[in-house]
Amino acid sequence: MWRVLILALMTGAVAWGITDSARAQTAQPAPKVVPKAAIPSVNTAAKTAAKPEGKPATPPAAVAGGAEPTLIGQFGTWGAYSATPNGKKVCFALAKPSSSKTNPPNRPRDPAYAFVSTRPSEKVNNEVSVMIGYALKPGSESSVEVGGAAFAMYTQGDGLWIKNAAEEDRMVEAMRKSADLVVKGVSAKGTETTDTFSLKGLAQALDRIAQDCRR
Repeated sequence: MWRVLILALMTGAVAWGITDSARAQTAQPAPKVVPKAAIPSVNTAAKTAAKPEGKPATPPAAVAGGAEPTLIGQFGTWGAYSATPNGKKVCFALAKPSSSKTNPPNRPRDPAYAFVSTRPSEKVNNEVSVMIGYALKPGSESSVEVGGAAFAMYTQGDGLWIKNAAEEDRMVEAMRKSADLVVKGVSAKGTETTDTFSLKGLAQALDRIAQDCRR
């Protein structure tokens, strides 16, 4: 269970727990279980503003499934990392939002992160996921807007994954070329959130992890 392992990486997957089988590319992926143990421990509500450009966002403690992630490059707001949980190489790009809003305003929440992860042992390449920083409304769907296109996301726990896996390549390509990624969600308590992630440096971060994960 790789979420046990990154968040255990946020993707159910990025959850470093890493599942043994790759997702089907034409059907909605099975929900990735996000064990509580994989969720970073945050004792107080944290502001989600991104760190100053040039300084890497720190991956959640559980991101590497017990394996210490190594920063292999910082590109704009995106850090490129690698780790080897359970002897299996995992690479991912990670960023925090450049801006966050809640409705009602100023509701507390844990830090949010966006991930793009590659797990060669699972034949998974550039899987997009978001750890949104609160428990999502059960059964709700969220959306991601990038490059003028909207992508439906399915939710579980505090995680978001693309609903139609066949659209993921198109989504990643749009992310490479666009300025911002906007993520909208609704918490279990009904709070609406909008997080904006700068995509500056993402293309370079993805190229770097692709290079590193070939080794």
